[in-house]
Amino acid sequence: MFLSRRTFHSAALAVSVVFLLSCGAAHDSDESYVLVSANLQVPYWKTAGAGFANAAAQFKVRSEFDGPQNYDPKAERDALDQAVQKKATGILLAVTDPALLKDSIDKAVAAGIPVITIDSDAPASKRLFFISTNNYQAGFAGGQRLAQELKGKGNVVVFTMPDQSNLQERLRGYKEALAPTPGIKITRVVDIQGDPRIAFDTTTQIVGKERDKVDAFVCLEAQSGKEVAGVLNSYHVTGKVVMAMDTDQETLDLIQKGVIAATIAQKPYSMAFVGMQMLDNLYHHKPSSLDKDWSKDSFAPIPSFVDTGSALIDKSNVDAFVQAGKSLSSAGK
Repeated sequence: MFLSRRTFHSAALAVSVVFLLSCGAAHDSDESYVLVSANLQVPYWKTAGAGFANAAAQFKVRSEFDGPQNYDPKAERDALDQAVQKKATGILLAVTDPALLKDSIDKAVAAGIPVITIDSDAPASKRLFFISTNNYQAGFAGGQRLAQELKGKGNVVVFTMPDQSNLQERLRGYKEALAPTPGIKITRVVDIQGDPRIAFDTTTQIVGKERDKVDAFVCLEAQSGKEVAGVLNSYHVTGKVVMAMDTDQETLDLIQKGVIAATIAQKPYSMAFVGMQMLDNLYHHKPSSLDKDWSKDSFAPIPSFVDTGSALIDKSNVDAFVQAGKSLSSAGK
């Protein structure tokens, strides 16, 4: 388990209390909650959107999922500003560029609108708290598996978006997990800039000119893993280790085929579902101040961080994971 027992208990207790308080309050049909993200066409965010909408439906309040269809931090900022102009009851925000979004987050809070971040954070802003995976531990688990796959020796290329704090933490976890095996070296870190084609093109170049110099590919976000694996598969390249992130169907298929060694499964549905619950609770049970750093208060009415958990998926458990997903989908119909 990634969290200490005490930390896990605290996070679970915070979520349970929020849920009970929210269920006990009368809801207003005028309540309107907004989830703002970017790359809305990505399956990861579609799953998050479903969690947000389902939680809102349980409370019989209005919800909206807004933002650009591609990776566009400026367009995401515009969507956040529009949610503030529409006087949203609460905003759940997946941060692309923390520096760019900081002023808009702070303006929302100044207007009396609580903002909670999910998946990726803007810790320098006045957002209330953060709901996500423990990204350091997710990276550490990936790094431990990579060390096993490489048997202690090899050159690694990493695909990431270095401005995002969650991906910084994943890379830190990988590096610390690999520290005891100096024979494994990260030789290149590639910024995909939110564009999976960069991962595709870079891998194609490596296969053509540097095939013998790279032993593994680490993909710290959801889109690049299947692009890397697709290139290796199409060129019939074997003997390379691919570590992915998240669980869209294409990634799972490539694990079943043995092209991707493993992926780290997050819980975007849970992040958004719990985030919606907590926003609702903040509306019905307002803290004394939104404009306060509650993380420094030992008696704060809200948590600083809620870890929704993660798990490593490989060929040994991918079939069970896929079946569990199908069962959940059937139950929801």
